[in-house]
Amino acid sequence: MPRQPLFAGLVVDESDRLAETAYVGEEPCYVVDDAGFRRHIPSEQVDRAVLEMMRQQISGNEDLLGEQAAKMLGTDDIFSKAMLLNQLKNIGQQFDALMNVGIPEDARAYLGMSGFKVVINVHGEVVRFDQPAAADEGGGEE
Repeated sequence: MPRQPLFAGLVVDESDRLAETAYVGEEPCYVVDDAGFRRHIPSEQVDRAVLEMMRQQISGNEDLLGEQAAKMLGTDDIFSKAMLLNQLKNIGQQFDALMNVGIPEDARAYLGMSGFKVVINVHGEVVRFDQPAAADEGGGEE
C-alpha cells in the first residue's frame, strides 16, 4: 500500500476543484466534495489508473522515447540508449517502485505548473488526465 497519494495537489473533480488528501486509518485518500458529502477515495485506485494510462501511451513507443530521453540527457551512446530502452520496457516495475516512494513535492509542483492534472468523478474514476504537450519541433505556424 502506498504511504501517500502519488498525485497530491494534481487531482481535481469534474468541477475543477482540487481534491484534498486525507487518511482513513493508514490508507491515503483523495477527498472529493459530492454536494456537501466528502467522499474518501483510496488514492491507490486513482494513482494506478493514471499510471496505467501512461503505460499505454508509452507502450509501442519505447524506441522513440528512449532515443529522445538519451538526447535530452546528453548521453546519446548505444549503451545509454539500451539502458533507457530496458527501463521503458519494464515501466510497470518502475511504476510499482514509484508507488512506494512517491513523487517528490518539488516534482509535483513542476508537473502542476506545466499543466499536468488528473480529473476524477465522485466515484474515483479517472475521467481524463491532462499532461504537458511536447513543443512543436516544426518551429511555428505556416
